[in-house]
Amino acid sequence: MSTGHHEASWRREESDPAANTDVAHFVRLAQTAERGLLDSVFFADSPALIGEVGRRPAGALEPTVLLTAMGAATSHIGLIATASTSYNDPFNLARRFSTLDHVSGGRAGWNIVTTATLEAARNFGLEELPAHADRYRRAREFVEVATKLWDSWEDDAILADKAAGRWGDTCRVHPIDHVGQHFRVAGPLNLPRSPQGRPVLVQAGSSEDGRDFAAQHAEAIFTAQQTLEDAQDFYADIKARAVTFGRDPGRLLVLPGIVPAIGSTEAEARALEEELDELILPEYARRQLARTLRVAPERLALDEQLPDELPDEDQIEGAKSRYTLIVTLARRERLTVRELIGRLGGGRGHRTFSGTPEQVADAIEHWFTSGAADGFNVMPPALPSGLDAFVDHVVPILRSRGLFRTEYTGSTLRDHYGLDRPVSQYAPSSPIHVKETA
Repeated sequence: MSTGHHEASWRREESDPAANTDVAHFVRLAQTAERGLLDSVFFADSPALIGEVGRRPAGALEPTVLLTAMGAATSHIGLIATASTSYNDPFNLARRFSTLDHVSGGRAGWNIVTTATLEAARNFGLEELPAHADRYRRAREFVEVATKLWDSWEDDAILADKAAGRWGDTCRVHPIDHVGQHFRVAGPLNLPRSPQGRPVLVQAGSSEDGRDFAAQHAEAIFTAQQTLEDAQDFYADIKARAVTFGRDPGRLLVLPGIVPAIGSTEAEARALEEELDELILPEYARRQLARTLRVAPERLALDEQLPDELPDEDQIEGAKSRYTLIVTLARRERLTVRELIGRLGGGRGHRTFSGTPEQVADAIEHWFTSGAADGFNVMPPALPSGLDAFVDHVVPILRSRGLFRTEYTGSTLRDHYGLDRPVSQYAPSSPIHVKETA
């Protein structure tokens, strides 16, 4: 989030309001994350201008291009980009991610989203946001096509036989000839198979459709959970769903987002949190909350709780799970709109907390050992200071407790996540070649 995950972070003295378009800024962050031996960097993205330009730095560099630059300046850190299945074509997207995987030596990941905003739909000639279920049907076929394209070159298709004059084996490069409801794609991809075979597939939806999609396709899930109990329930549910799809639940990593404000003392950490919250402009934030809740801004009185009558989740065609999380948080803790804005301004529904490095490490360890998470997506409220604090002060504590690596033991994102490299479905040993006869 350029200057940090807190929406008012750009107003701090340390922050550069132009950081969102500064490649050098992001390269420095990636190098810091790599110094801390973290698994990956992760970019949200949308094919629309999100929010109000008056509120915070708006606009974002295209993430696969940006990550290519960051990959050139690093050697181990994974590179995860968000890309929409609603407003891309499988061939072009498969080629972009395969390119990123080749250029980075096997560090690419794709965060699969269906894009839940009307603003994005109208950028692609649509008057209305496609229905939630329709977006997920398209996403399933999109991933099927992209996977076929990544697999269309077998690993040993390149012969490089100079003496015989044979560069590649045409029998090991396959057209995919996909014909479906949404796509007709002949293939093959115009790139050999990349170092990881396929990028790591990440997903972030927590609705019913999103959970089923993740359980079937994702290798890592980025999720937002406010309480330990909610996180444990989500963790158990998604692992069980993976089993129903015939998958090893250990090959599906659950990574909640956390937004830690870190200080050398509790008072220092709370002061940072309070400083950021005081910089929020309530009127901007109220309009944003009203859009999320699908109500008129004037219905949200700052010093009152949310109105009793709000849309049901079934009436929401956008981000269903985030809508439910926000309403549940407000109702459970009886927050006023002003208090809710403060909570969302820091984490947008993710778990926010403040504390010393030891307390942050304790919170991470507790969720991990309590069956709530396989890891975490660390979202510092302010950058670069929040990432520096996490790498320099929290990571050493986790390492001393035997909870985190002391060195990289592999070079790819799959290595970092402990995931196998998939075999091409077109390889002779692949089950796809076994045909049933009547």
